[in-house]
Amino acid sequence: MFETEHPFAQYVRILGKGKKGSRSLTVEESKDAMNMILDGQVRAEQLGAFMMLLRVKEESPEELCGFAQAVRQQMSIPEQLKVELDWSTYAGKKNRLPWFFLSALALAGDGVSILMHGARGHTPGRVYIEDLLHVFGLKAARNWLDAELELAHCNLAYVPIEMISAPLAEIINLRPILGLRSPVHTLCRLLNPLNAPYRVDGVFHPAYGPMHQQTSMLLGHQNSVTIRGDGGEAEIKPDSDCTLQWVRNGEYVDDIWPRRLQQRLVKDTQMDTQVLLQVWRGEIEHQYGHAALLETLAVCLKLLGRVEQNDAAQKMALDLWEARDKSAF
Repeated sequence: MFETEHPFAQYVRILGKGKKGSRSLTVEESKDAMNMILDGQVRAEQLGAFMMLLRVKEESPEELCGFAQAVRQQMSIPEQLKVELDWSTYAGKKNRLPWFFLSALALAGDGVSILMHGARGHTPGRVYIEDLLHVFGLKAARNWLDAELELAHCNLAYVPIEMISAPLAEIINLRPILGLRSPVHTLCRLLNPLNAPYRVDGVFHPAYGPMHQQTSMLLGHQNSVTIRGDGGEAEIKPDSDCTLQWVRNGEYVDDIWPRRLQQRLVKDTQMDTQVLLQVWRGEIEHQYGHAALLETLAVCLKLLGRVEQNDAAQKMALDLWEARDKSAF
């Protein structure tokens, strides 16, 4: 039995005092709470209560900012390791293959250095990027030296969340136990571990797009885009309009990326990741996949400041895709 109140109890109480008595945490409170979680100073009962209270309330940008600041302070990353684009991928794909991976490979082949980070296995029945790296002869980094070597090899490295923060990985894997995603799923998307000047992420629920961009601004990210994409990943749905939330030169902008295909296409019946490699090599055609990767590529080119207008971005994306090295993988 505790004779005095546990120091973390105050944060559970702030969130759980009911409709009139509860409130969101401040940036500093959130930072302190996350530091306690990362340091293993929080009991399992407290962690579950804390995460689910946040989930019901919906995390605020200030809370996410404080969480991210705490995680970033505890990361051990070589200072010399830099990339141009941070690409988070945590949702996994259920009904479509992850065509955005081909967009990323095309960008990397054009000289854009990319750090992808994500998690796998927390939701059964989904395909995660870590599951398909071997198809392209790539592998997930086991340490930051691995990541540096992969970046030198092909301008793209994939880092599992376990490498960035083992405690966050443990919390993400609680989803089958808690039955719900936790705010850590949102937090991980916003970490930008190498402090890249550009970042892209995806959301599924409409309310999370503005939340991501408001948090990005609090964290000082100058250029980012959140795509309400297929399955919650940063992938444009070419057969429906997609909502985009931008931070452009530190200013918040939202808009709609119009559909490329007027007719809705049927979902994939099989999630064969070999199809991605075949499309890259030009061995087969895939109407939906081709449109999805081109539109996602166009959004990224616009984010990177290569072009300003959508039609110019789409033309540049097509040129870049057609110029890819089909024999690279």
